Amino acid sequence: MKTTLFKTAITQALQIVCGVTLTLGASTSALAQANWPDRPIKLIVGYAPGGPVDTTGRVFARFLGDELKQTVVIENKAGASGVIGADTTAKATPDGYTLNFVASPSLTISPIVQRSKLFNPRTDFTLISPVVSFANVLLIGPQIPAKSVTELVDYARKNPEKVSFGSAGFGGSNHLSAELLKQSTKTEMLHVPYKGNAPAMVDVLGGKVTFMFDITSTGKAFIDSGKARGLAVTSKQRNPSLPNIPTMIEAGIADYEVLGWFAVIGPKNIPQPIISKLTAAVDAVKRNPDFIKAMEAGGYSLDKGDAKALSATIDRDYKMWEDVITKGNIYSNQ
Repeated sequence: MKTTLFKTAITQALQIVCGVTLTLGASTSALAQANWPDRPIKLIVGYAPGGPVDTTGRVFARFLGDELKQTVVIENKAGASGVIGADTTAKATPDGYTLNFVASPSLTISPIVQRSKLFNPRTDFTLISPVVSFANVLLIGPQIPAKSVTELVDYARKNPEKVSFGSAGFGGSNHLSAELLKQSTKTEMLHVPYKGNAPAMVDVLGGKVTFMFDITSTGKAFIDSGKARGLAVTSKQRNPSLPNIPTMIEAGIADYEVLGWFAVIGPKNIPQPIISKLTAAVDAVKRNPDFIKAMEAGGYSLDKGDAKALSATIDRDYKMWEDVITKGNIYSNQ
């Protein structure tokens, strides 16, 4: 009898203690969310310092820090075309202190090309907001006779062994932009990968390679100088900085739209109060005239979409590139 009473008393005491512990834990968690951010935020960039993702991410981090009244620190996790940075983000604690300034290939190209199983791009992240987007422009050297995309395609069909395209590397966005053109027009074109855009462009200008896709902000300089001709941009609408160059759709390639983009994501299961604060801060950054001016100077367009729109973009791009990569057998670990 005494033993039974003792066990009952112990059980009741444990229940009371556990209840208090759970209540304290919930209160602490709620307080942490209410006080977020009360320490520096880490913003992961999946590419090396000095590149376009890093430099744009650093500008964004400064403006975001001003909005949140907290330090936002860039941490470069370069490697595997953004996959390492994305994987680090997916596995981080979902407390709002580890985020990712992610480039579109990290979620919609690299995992497919590399057949990576480290994370699921569409389910393993909290999507916060798109930030900017950018288009490519098809550049061709002055010595090539084609003056339009249609003429380039016709030339390729008549001279399949003479047409090649350069890229910044195997499986990169400008590689796949050309593969999409190749598949859409059913033409033969040789891919010549380089270690970066600059050496590829040198060979386009020198006539060793027929054409390449480059982002409009850097391609514009070659067009303006007359060193290369811009045949078409990859956005649905004409680019404001290149108003006389048609879109790929206008040039006769139906449904051709390729946009790169940068966005803010985090690990899945970030608490909603933190998501709401962070979303409001990012939206404020995107409305800031100084930020807009800085992005437009870099050749970017502000993306006014929200997390739902970002999800739809990821789904669309993933499906499009998966199809291109599968058809072209473009895998890096065959």
